[in-house]
This record gives sequence, structure tokens and C-alpha cells, in this order.
Amino acid sequence: MTERALTLARAGDENAFRELTEPYRHELQLQCYRIVGSTQDAEDLVQETLLAAWRGLDQFTEQASIRTWLYRIATNRSLDALRASARRPQRLEPMTEPPTPSRMAEPIWLEPYPDVLIEGIADQAPGPEARYEHMEAMALAFVAGLQHLPPQQRAVLVLRDVLSFRAAEAAEILDMSEAAVNSLLRRARVALESRLPAAGRDRAPLPNSRREREVVGQFANAIEEGDVGAVVALLTDDAWLTMPPYPYEYQGAAAIGQFLRHRGASRGGPLRIVPTRANGQPAFGCYFPCPQTDIARPYGLLVLTLAGSKIAEITFFADSGVFPHFGLPRTVARHRT
Repeated sequence: MTERALTLARAGDENAFRELTEPYRHELQLQCYRIVGSTQDAEDLVQETLLAAWRGLDQFTEQASIRTWLYRIATNRSLDALRASARRPQRLEPMTEPPTPSRMAEPIWLEPYPDVLIEGIADQAPGPEARYEHMEAMALAFVAGLQHLPPQQRAVLVLRDVLSFRAAEAAEILDMSEAAVNSLLRRARVALESRLPAAGRDRAPLPNSRREREVVGQFANAIEEGDVGAVVALLTDDAWLTMPPYPYEYQGAAAIGQFLRHRGASRGGPLRIVPTRANGQPAFGCYFPCPQTDIARPYGLLVLTLAGSKIAEITFFADSGVFPHFGLPRTVARHRT
């Protein structure tokens, strides 16, 4: 941060303000997303954060960095958003008689996050090990686990364990004591650990690597051909299929295969899919062919969690409202050309 830019921004220079804040926009949006679990809400919250920072720039004392000050605003705006029921749907559309699930989960509100918004942040991680850790902190399993924690535990865990803020900095951001931060962090770590995949699971291949492309390509072909057997053959023995915020969860080849066949029969045929990426993972926009037309319309977004050369989890999001964030088309041709 330059003193000149800060002085100009305080005098009302919007370009100087953007110079101060633009480098942090994407990471602030990711911070909001981790806490609230919604791509659209995160986008709105980062806009609110920057507006609040612009209006309150005179309150910035320079005792902390501009980055820490912005994180304070963004984190507290996100916590406030969780208290506002208007940001969550009041009810879910019922799912037509799904097969008996392996278990009923606690419903959480979660949306996928476009990779296009995190690529620049991920590139800052030095070396492959750091890159893996950075991607794991954006993965669906991690963000889903966060959504089960009380709001302040989410914020403390992300600030301390993901963003590496010191306890004193996290306490300042959240306006609480260091002792309270440390207590919340201990509880959050225990609770999150119980929800993350087992440590012995094979690591996912690197994004866009040959091994990832092979698995994803086989999966894509199987989905568009309606070949449930081929999909099941790609799964790990303990694979899960989940559909947040719906509570139905299916584990293992038999249960997942039964569910996929049931959904295929309900739709009347296979889906068309368009590849994309979400949360650092391979994903697909899914389209439902419309009867007596040559087009297929948005159906939902599907994200794969890979383990080695297998698929450990299929996560389906029925809300096609996220498609614009991924640059996915409004319609596609009914048949592949």
C-alpha cells in the first residue's frame, strides 16, 4: 500500500481506492464463500465490503494492513449474513420418490464455486505441496464441513488454519479475546476433522493432468450414453453421492447405481453435459433434453471428487441458477455433434 494512494483515496479518488483494494477482491470473495457457502451471496458480500471500506476509509488507522482491515469487514459482514434468513431459501422443491438413501444428512445450504474466481489465488501457492494444501482448503468437502460448524467457529478456523492469521489478528478481526479465539479454534478443528474424508484416501490427481482427464472423460462419456454400469465402475468402494441441500445421501456402487437408474428413468433419458471446474475439482453443467425439440435446458451442476484414478464422491446441485457464474450456456444442442 502506498501512502499516496491512501491519501488520494481518503480525498475521494475512486481509482486510488481500487488500487488499494483490487488485489484482495478475489480472496475476500473466497473468504465470504467459505463462511456462507453461497457463490451469489459471496459476490454480494464482497461488494458490500468494498462499499463499507470506501465509506469508512477514514476509520482505517494503519495499525493493521489494509488487507487485515478488509478481512475484518468481509468476515463480519459474512457472519451478519448468516443471521439473515432472507439469504436462504425458505423451502426446497420436493424430490419425486427417491430410492431409500444410505443415510439422511443434516441439510446444509451449499453452492459450488467457479474455478475462474480462484485460479489467481491458487497460483500464488509456492510448489506442488503448497498447491495441494491450498486446493484442499477450497474443496467441496472442506467447505461443506465448514457449513456444519457454528458461524464463529467457521470464521476462526478459516482465519487461523487457512489464512494463517495470528491469534491476536483473528481476535482483532472478530472483536473477541485471544482466549476465545483459541477455544473456538480447538472445538472447530475437532468438529471439522470428523466430517472430512479419511486421511488414507488417495489424493486427487493434479488439475488438468493426464490422469484426471482420463477419469473425467470416461465419466462424461458414460453419463451422456446413460451407461450407469460404466459410471459405477469408476467409483471407489466407499464412494458417496450427495445433493446439498437435499438430505439424501447414497454410498457404494449398489446404492449409487440404483439412484442413477431411478433418476434416468424419471427423466426419460440421459443428460447432455458441458465440462467446467468448481472448487478446484472437475465439474459439469448438466442439461435435460426437451421433448420434441432440438435443445437441452439447464438441469443442474455436478462436481466430482477424485481419489487417485477413481471417483470418491459425486455432488449434484439442482440449482441451475449458478450457471452464469461458470460461463455455462443457457441451452445446448439435444445431441452431441
